[in-house]
Amino acid sequence: MLIRSWDRGDEDEWRAWLAEGRDFGLLAANGRPGEGPVLVPTHFLLDEERGEILLHLAAPNPLLAAVRADPNVTLAVTDGYAFAPGHWRGEPGTPTSYYASVHFHCTAEVVESAAGKAEILNRQLAHFQPETPDFRVVPGPNELARLLPGLRGLRLTVREVRAKFKYDDKKPAEEQRAIAGRLAERANGPALRRDQDAAARTELLRRHQRRAATARAVD
Repeated sequence: MLIRSWDRGDEDEWRAWLAEGRDFGLLAANGRPGEGPVLVPTHFLLDEERGEILLHLAAPNPLLAAVRADPNVTLAVTDGYAFAPGHWRGEPGTPTSYYASVHFHCTAEVVESAAGKAEILNRQLAHFQPETPDFRVVPGPNELARLLPGLRGLRLTVREVRAKFKYDDKKPAEEQRAIAGRLAERANGPALRRDQDAAARTELLRRHQRRAATARAVD
């Protein structure tokens, strides 16, 4: 992912962005020679203190074989995307895409043991299903534990995080505000674009405000 100086996200920014509820991404592992990468859309749990990401997959998932052959993986989380037509952006009128994307470059470990898989599942359940605290997996002769042989856990140790918030920060402030207005207008139009246009506008304005605050601090 190409990251320019004006759309690079710092650690505070990407952590706050993820904490808003973004816990679904695209996990990529290297395929066999002559093949493309193996991609899996998945929910995940980020453990910030330990610097790791936890998830689970079905045992036959081809990504697991790819990880066993090469543990280097990337998890990408992307949101707040919108198409910006060229006539919105002044001269020379080049269209572009707005989006926020955080990439975790990791070393993956397949978790095979029943206890290890139960730990990962229970931590995910505590995050995604907190309203049922008694619904947890305990290895042994019980209904939930019988599902464990069909699953594998994945523990991703984060080596590097790269974050991009591409919302025309290189444009003059007044142009950036005008584009936010265009996104607001279009967000009130066809439902096809409404949610993402609104999300892109929120991110654009947040970046604009952050940029203005930085400028005031320098002055």
